[in-house]
Amino acid sequence: MPIAKATLTVPTNIDYRKIGLKVGLEIHQQLNTHTKLFCNCPVKLVDDNDLTKSQSFERFLRATRSELGEVDAAAAFEFQRKRLFKYLAPIAASCLVELDEEPPHPLNVEALVVALAMALSFNSFIVDEVHVMRKIVIDGSNTTGFQRTAIVAFGGYVNDDEGPVGIQTIAVEEDAARKIAEEAGVVTYGLDRLGIPLIEISTAPDISTPLQARRVAEKIGLMLRFTGKVRRGIGSIRQDLNLSIAESPKIEIKGVQKLELIPKVVEEEARRLIGLKMIRDELRKRGATQSEVLTQKIVDVTDVMLHSSSKLVLDNIKSGGKAYAVKLPRFDGILGVELQHNRRFGTELADYARQWAGVKGIIHSDELPGYGVDEDVLKKLKQVLDIEPLDAFVIVIDKPEKAKKALETIKERCAVAIEGIPKETRAANEDGTTRYMRPQPGAARMYPETDIPPIRITTELLEEAKKIMPPTVDEKINQFINLYGLSAELAKQLVYSDYMSLYEYLTRNYGVNPKTLAMLFTTVYGELKKKGIDLDTVDDSFFYKIASILSNLGDASKEDLVAIALILHQKPDTPVDEVVKSVKMQKISVEDLRRLVRTKLYEVSEEVKKRGDKAFQYLMGKVMAEVRGRVDGKIVAAIVKEELEKFFSGSG
Repeated sequence: MPIAKATLTVPTNIDYRKIGLKVGLEIHQQLNTHTKLFCNCPVKLVDDNDLTKSQSFERFLRATRSELGEVDAAAAFEFQRKRLFKYLAPIAASCLVELDEEPPHPLNVEALVVALAMALSFNSFIVDEVHVMRKIVIDGSNTTGFQRTAIVAFGGYVNDDEGPVGIQTIAVEEDAARKIAEEAGVVTYGLDRLGIPLIEISTAPDISTPLQARRVAEKIGLMLRFTGKVRRGIGSIRQDLNLSIAESPKIEIKGVQKLELIPKVVEEEARRLIGLKMIRDELRKRGATQSEVLTQKIVDVTDVMLHSSSKLVLDNIKSGGKAYAVKLPRFDGILGVELQHNRRFGTELADYARQWAGVKGIIHSDELPGYGVDEDVLKKLKQVLDIEPLDAFVIVIDKPEKAKKALETIKERCAVAIEGIPKETRAANEDGTTRYMRPQPGAARMYPETDIPPIRITTELLEEAKKIMPPTVDEKINQFINLYGLSAELAKQLVYSDYMSLYEYLTRNYGVNPKTLAMLFTTVYGELKKKGIDLDTVDDSFFYKIASILSNLGDASKEDLVAIALILHQKPDTPVDEVVKSVKMQKISVEDLRRLVRTKLYEVSEEVKKRGDKAFQYLMGKVMAEVRGRVDGKIVAAIVKEELEKFFSGSG
């Protein structure tokens, strides 16, 4: 792939306070309630095999005017994409409410109580009466064409090392359907996730550094877990960011799934905004105008491109596509400016072309010659397009209607670049960069839900909320130290892990040694991952069975835990008594272990004498090679140390 030339270098070493960085968070967490938010279906996701066997139906969704007579910009964008939506409705996790064939049931009070508990912990102002609203969403993720949401509280704060961060709103809302596939204008969704209760906590834009954004998100996520009422696992929590710098609009960034990715997303997006300001200033310096860009004609350059040696270009033309190009006056070198890691301004234009016109990509002059477009073809293109030294151009090869629409979109985006930074909704990529999704929605998208009665906030509801009101992080760590006899470091590891609530449940209900169980979710977790067992992907029933085995086994070592997990991973249906028997057979008694250590010591006595004070690791390795997985390494170390002391003192 050719490297695009650039005229500007966007800095990577950024003083975030100097650029006026402001970040607000929207934390969305699924709640582990008995039913969905507006029906009696269970809160669960079915496996892919069951989902594909489910009944299906199809719909088109249309943008309509709000009660104010306006069409929301985001809805209008989705409507022009003209996509068909296919829904899979598993009978075990969806009903007529998800299909939008039955009115929603009253709001799930269990979910409401969780939101009230969080509001109390943040010192928020709780509303007197909760009213459900409809938020227009026609990307297919809701069969109704809107998402139901209800604000529970305003205001409040969460403490951070750099000072309090304000809470703007706390709401409960229904989760969207999960996207299964998208191909040829048809998007497939599964309805098992649609309607799962979410709590949404939005902060004020009081965050001023990437690391602070992570800290605050982590603290809010922990407090949600402390309620014991949230779901665990991949996809159960996501973070959206609202971000701006001086002279930029607020940018929405959706779908940051991993907590550790938040600082990187903030860094990359801040750099992009700085780069767009630099591009604006350079274009103005060159005398670029919006009218000059917008009046450029789209030119058919198919005959010219047929002389290229690019297989990609020629295949697209042979399959019915045509090559069109447009001149971008005074944009030479601008399209190659790197705004984020491996993403240039030309990438931004390609994102717009894909989203608005459905084309696969673009070719621009800052990356030519390349793609099989040699100097002769490039020279001819410049002649046909009347390119001056400061001009750039973009080529799109696709069906004529799509190609022309893509180039019109690119002209509009370049015209905006002369003025500054567009207000956008963007998506987070896995590497921390972001990509254009759609225009930002406006106030016209919200209106009252008339099918659901409001709920009055009573003293009884607040009392229920107080029962699950989360403690602070430090208070929770101290609870683990005092209640379970854990070290401060181990307690902190568990509190910050995704397994905290499960750990509490198992210790409370299975009578397992808390320290033994703590090993499972810390040191053993890592060892199992090395062996190809990812505990994040297993069902909670896996842990229930381990706890049952441990309660029957009595004392257990780290090696015992690994052995149990391996047995259950290979044969999940193995009866508890068989696992217990198998682990006991592998164990070695202290007496047998001591005899083994003495035997090994006798066999290598000459080497031990040579090593002297450094003989411990040597002998330890010899013994562990035979007993690993059968006895706790700490016990082995203690006996090896004792026998070495006897050996060197002459009493052994």
